[in-house]
Amino acid sequence: MGALARHSWRLLRIPFWVVLGLGLGFLLPYTLILNKRVQDRFNELVFAVPTRVYARPLELAPGVPMSPSALELELTFAGYTRDASGKVPGSWTREGSRYLISSRGYAGPDGGELPKRIRVTLGKGEVESVTDLASGAPIKLAHLDPARIATVYGAQQEERRIVHLADVPPLLVRGLQAVEDRDFKHHIGLDFTAILRAAFANLRAGHTVQGGSTLTQQLVRNLFLDRNQTIVRKFNEALLSLLIEAHYSKDRILEAYINEVFLGQQGSQAVHGFAAGAEFYFGRRMEDLRPQEIALLVGMVKGPSYYDPRRFPERALARRNLVLKEFYDTGLIDANQANAAQAAPLDIASNAQLPHNRFPAFMQLVRAQITSDFDNDTLSQGNLSIFTTLDPAAQIYAEQAIASSLKGLGKRGEKVQAAGVVTDTTSGNVLAVVGSKMPGDTGFNRALDSRRPIGSLVKPFVYLVALTDPSRWNLGTPLDDSPIALRQPNGSTWMPHNDDNLSHGQVPMVDALAHSWNLATIHLGLAVGVPRIKAFLESFGFTDINPSPSMLIGAVDLSPFQVAQLYQYLAADGHALPLLAVRGVMDGNGHTIKRYEVESGKGEYQDAVRLVTWAMQQVAEYGTAHSLGESSLAWLNAAGKTGTSNDLRDSWFSGFTGSHLAVFWMGRDDNKPTSLFGATGGLRAWQDLFRHLPTKALPSSPGEGLQMAWIDPANGKPTQPQCQGARQFPVVAGSLPADTEGCFWQRVGDFFGGNGNAPAPAATTQP
Repeated sequence: MGALARHSWRLLRIPFWVVLGLGLGFLLPYTLILNKRVQDRFNELVFAVPTRVYARPLELAPGVPMSPSALELELTFAGYTRDASGKVPGSWTREGSRYLISSRGYAGPDGGELPKRIRVTLGKGEVESVTDLASGAPIKLAHLDPARIATVYGAQQEERRIVHLADVPPLLVRGLQAVEDRDFKHHIGLDFTAILRAAFANLRAGHTVQGGSTLTQQLVRNLFLDRNQTIVRKFNEALLSLLIEAHYSKDRILEAYINEVFLGQQGSQAVHGFAAGAEFYFGRRMEDLRPQEIALLVGMVKGPSYYDPRRFPERALARRNLVLKEFYDTGLIDANQANAAQAAPLDIASNAQLPHNRFPAFMQLVRAQITSDFDNDTLSQGNLSIFTTLDPAAQIYAEQAIASSLKGLGKRGEKVQAAGVVTDTTSGNVLAVVGSKMPGDTGFNRALDSRRPIGSLVKPFVYLVALTDPSRWNLGTPLDDSPIALRQPNGSTWMPHNDDNLSHGQVPMVDALAHSWNLATIHLGLAVGVPRIKAFLESFGFTDINPSPSMLIGAVDLSPFQVAQLYQYLAADGHALPLLAVRGVMDGNGHTIKRYEVESGKGEYQDAVRLVTWAMQQVAEYGTAHSLGESSLAWLNAAGKTGTSNDLRDSWFSGFTGSHLAVFWMGRDDNKPTSLFGATGGLRAWQDLFRHLPTKALPSSPGEGLQMAWIDPANGKPTQPQCQGARQFPVVAGSLPADTEGCFWQRVGDFFGGNGNAPAPAATTQP
């Protein structure tokens, strides 16, 4: 034996040392490299919860403006699904004007709410009542959990909702093992028995009918490897599986698998994990899934594309029912459950989709407002929850309003771009931002970054500064609308004109604003003082305000967002509220780490603001926006102003109701004329928005501190209602002399042949 051993050694020693050398020189370092890779990747999984961005929670209370279409849009966007009973959390059903909603509850920076079933009754454009279905008691105020609108992560378009194993439905955990890897708790990452069993089955069938890979091997493919069927890939898969099993517990591996498994594709966005799959296919949280839905997701592991329930429902149904049989055979469900589940339809939510960065223009504003508190790395890796002010209905309706308005322009609208901003009048919360006529466009954000001449949108602020001196100016004060010529610093002469190329003589202040007459506004601005008006505009934080008189009629470049900031002052009754897009930020443990709030102090120049608001309501009544007052939206009593820049390059409209302010701009990126006035571009989008967006009417009566008075527009002084030409205007209480002139001199004029008539409101206007 000794001689044989020595002889064998002489033959085998060279291969032995070669193999040993390869093992020590290659395999060991290679294993160490893979081991480091495994540990790094698994450590990343612990912290790879991206930052989530949420809309505002939907407020439901008696008196809140709401329509059926808006409520259903909100529910759909928040991932609620419609079913027959509305009993499963995250579902709803409708019975006439009543909605039965099972809320999911949420935690936010301002608190939160527990899940509950409620009945919401709508009527006359608002919420009539909210009732707790468990107790039958009325509810003063309820909120639905906010929709997720974006996920801040790296360049890879993948969506996960990281869950812990303890939060996964037990049927999913045990069912996954029953179908994919029954010996998961006992093998070392490779199941040699399963491999032999699969090889025998495939050999007998003549093709691949059964796989022998473990859950650990499948996890390795998701985390580290491509799908190429090569010996090297197979070797790496086996080695990585052994390393993972050596380092981590079975629960940790299973948790990673549940969060990483690939379950489909939404465009360029991969669907990873059962939680994301539940949202993508059923529009509900994984925790709320029924047995048949769990079975479908488990069944899709074998081939997400092949068993795609939207594209191949028959295949998906057969696969689901096979998995349900496995659940029954292994004792996970009883016969009644199995039969009921197999008889159920697939019930795939047609409108369910993964949250993705749906609103890039709004998200740019969010990032801009939290930059000082959170850097990009923190946002991408910090497991934060950002709660914003976005109103999904306002955002979607604003996008649709722009698209519909431009489509209505025909060929004129093909090269026209657009932008819009919608805010809450009382809080300054930004509800919607549209940066392009193409929803979801991630390019140039015109709402925030495009500064264009605002045209006549500046005029209300010229009148506002004048009206802060009620002893000198009121809405009936006559203004001079005659031609004017002003010498410029360069020696040229500036000779502005009205859009209708006419001058209208002496006109009441309110008519000058309603009809947007340039000459009257310039005369008023020069009397008030251009520096005063410039300083007022700069008080909003604007720079580079044009110091010349041309500023008085719109030679001011602002973005739609800046215009919204300016008009927010009027809509908020003289409160200079900063426009906020973020409500608060929470960490991964549910603790609020930053709250964004605005302290509203005393209003400024409120009497003047209320006078200008009333005058802007006349813009919609008989002025440049008279189409608004003549439409089905007349009941809103909206206050607004059209704006048109030189040569019809920019079309603007800014207007507000009792609860919403909206600013729309239309123009061309190359700055060529559009042939659009404010009334034929921006106003149309504004009207389309408010035909759909539930809102409150603006009171038609003058605000507090004002009183109605009869004024003679010929001199702006108080008169009697029976006098010819007398008109009623709101004035600051106590600002007019107690004595009125009466009609004596009118009668004298009539006696001697004069007509004694004061100017009446002009009947024609140029949009």
